[in-house]
Amino acid sequence: MMTRVFLLVILFLSMKTLPAQQIKGSWYGRADVNAAGATSNYLTEFVLKQKGNDIEGIFGYYFKDSYQSFFIRGDYNPKTRTVNIPNIPLLFYGSATRTGIECPMHFVGKLMVSKVGSTLNGTFYTDAKYRYTCPELRVTMKLDAAEDYDSTLSTSIAGKKFWSPQEEDVVIKNNPAPQIIQVAAQQQDDPDQKLVDEFSRRSAIYEKDIIVYDDSILVSFYDNGDVDDDTISVFLNKKPVLVRRGLSARALNIYIGLDSTKDVHELSMFADNLGKFPPNTRLQC
Repeated sequence: MMTRVFLLVILFLSMKTLPAQQIKGSWYGRADVNAAGATSNYLTEFVLKQKGNDIEGIFGYYFKDSYQSFFIRGDYNPKTRTVNIPNIPLLFYGSATRTGIECPMHFVGKLMVSKVGSTLNGTFYTDAKYRYTCPELRVTMKLDAAEDYDSTLSTSIAGKKFWSPQEEDVVIKNNPAPQIIQVAAQQQDDPDQKLVDEFSRRSAIYEKDIIVYDDSILVSFYDNGDVDDDTISVFLNKKPVLVRRGLSARALNIYIGLDSTKDVHELSMFADNLGKFPPNTRLQC
């Protein structure tokens, strides 16, 4: 009897020391193309939040000259420790540049937890009709125990490591060149002024303070609800820097140069409409 009690206590203690088997957190890894003669790979990350068996967050990857990020949703089965995330577009591995075609991929992975750390072994795979064009990508991702979901989204870790301004991204300098304004004979309404007036009438909802040590920041916006034609405007120090831009699951990136003579910069996101399905839901990173 004493032996049974002793073994039972040891079992309970061992179970207690193992990390919790949850999928939330920041995962990083290199995805390799599973095709003969292929040497391409993708630097990938998941930043996941878990609620029950549902997960959501950001997927980002760096491939050749391109960094892309998307808002994603999926599910996690704690019994089998399996995660499934559908609908992840990835550049075709044979693309020479970021203008290449994209492969519609899905991710399936299995969580492995030990005292040493947590890993997520998985595969990016495509639909049957594309399997000869878009081969599987195999990846082993490690959990960054020092990160948490909220702080990682706020600082956009992967974007900070790999991102640089690209053609469709918005770059806002801290010393823009003066614009030549032609004065019309007849006074016309200024649409930007109307936007500023509407912005000033709305109540501001304070989010958080962020300490920035660099002379510029990258801000990404996503539609984190149903993609339904939500549009936003962005204000820096109460002045519009982006006007009525649509949101989708693909990141809308804004690269903002900061004025070194100012100690505080105020960044505001303004919902222009409610989309097809109110409310206007968006994620700012």
